[in-house]
Amino acid sequence: MRARDVLPVTHAAVALLVAVGTALCVVVGAARAEDRVIVAFGDSLTAGHGVATDETYPALLAARLRAEGYAYRVVNAGVSGDTTAGALRRVDWTLKLKPDVAIVEIGANDGLRGQDLASVRANLDAIVARFQSARTRVLVAGMRLPPNYGARYGTDFLRLFAEVAKRRDAALMPFFLDGVAGDARFNVDRLWPYLRPLLVK
Repeated sequence: MRARDVLPVTHAAVALLVAVGTALCVVVGAARAEDRVIVAFGDSLTAGHGVATDETYPALLAARLRAEGYAYRVVNAGVSGDTTAGALRRVDWTLKLKPDVAIVEIGANDGLRGQDLASVRANLDAIVARFQSARTRVLVAGMRLPPNYGARYGTDFLRLFAEVAKRRDAALMPFFLDGVAGDARFNVDRLWPYLRPLLVK
């Protein structure tokens, strides 16, 4: 898929999209009406902070989908620096895209800021529930924290992703960066086995 088929979303873009509402969604969906939509919903790891648009994991995922014969359009709804609270506020906009699948990669910034994990869990749970209320299939991408945040906090942080996925009967990728060191090419390879069961041809 061409890089322009993957739509990056920044803080400024979110404000613009909320302002124009439904009218913009028609423009977004006009590229290929027959394609289903996957929303890559997350923070800088999704947005691709510091890398070219066509090197982000959503762009590479779009290419992989086409190569595998899946008619999906991938929308990059990543916002660098976002937290679960901020992400929750923009779910309703994202639902205007009528996504079939949402890859929810959010929470790392909460953990790095030492946020209360009960609030992080509640926000993540609400995000997944909002997508599912629109009949969107959800893949939760878990995250880990560096060891200097303390064993208990790090363990509880990692566990909350699995807890939310289990409660909402959503798919789970236990650790989004497992063995990839942030390289988007490997992100897609590791993500694929968890995503593929949610896809239809």
